[in-house]
Amino acid sequence: MAYIIAITNQKGGVGKTTTSCALISGLTARGKKVLGIDLDPQGNLGFSLGIEIDDCPTVYDIFKNRLDLTEVIQHTEFGDIIPSNILLSGAELEFNRSGREFLLKNLISNIENDYDYIIVDTPPALNILTVNAYVVANALIIPMIPEILSLLGVSQIKETIDTVKKFYNQNLQVMGILLTKYNSRLNLAKEVNEMAENIANQLYTHVFDTKIRTGVSVAEAPAHGESIITYSPKSKPSFDYNSFLDELLKKIESNS
Repeated sequence: MAYIIAITNQKGGVGKTTTSCALISGLTARGKKVLGIDLDPQGNLGFSLGIEIDDCPTVYDIFKNRLDLTEVIQHTEFGDIIPSNILLSGAELEFNRSGREFLLKNLISNIENDYDYIIVDTPPALNILTVNAYVVANALIIPMIPEILSLLGVSQIKETIDTVKKFYNQNLQVMGILLTKYNSRLNLAKEVNEMAENIANQLYTHVFDTKIRTGVSVAEAPAHGESIITYSPKSKPSFDYNSFLDELLKKIESNS
């Protein structure tokens, strides 16, 4: 059965999609069968991996029972992808029936055994789409940048996580906080690292040893329809994400 990881932070611009793309392509390159699911109405995950999100079926079509799951999965060289687009932006109002927290769980129940890993990219909000990701996930990874406002966003996630664990998914765990756009030479980065450790303790987790350094290639990769790992394999961020994959896989294996 697939190990399901949701990449989450209610703040935008912290590297959720970059991290999701790196995990999907990186795990695929290591011989794993991977499915990426985009729950962000901006559709950046699919776009970043070369999918024409405005001209293809999306997760919205599955939620609306318009199409079967197999008709929506896009097969790419980086892994399988269920894309999203702006049509999903009305989910909070549109999907208001009882049991809406289980839309995603019901959606993938028949294909979990087909994959080793499922990576879910969430929107920058604590809404019903994010709750769906938490309900189905084995673990959460929280990317954050070394800025104070990014830290505040992380601390506000705790209440949502606690609610989901209490009512929907008691096995949900926070695997760790991943610092992105990191520059170790800045004093602020060091201070934020200490604060992140304190927040991690509140979430009963830790800050990953690997820090993702910034680089121009991170911004360039989506325009070329590739993850940072395949677009610029010798760049510092690519090296860091590969190191993060090593750390992540070791942690998963030690917990299994």
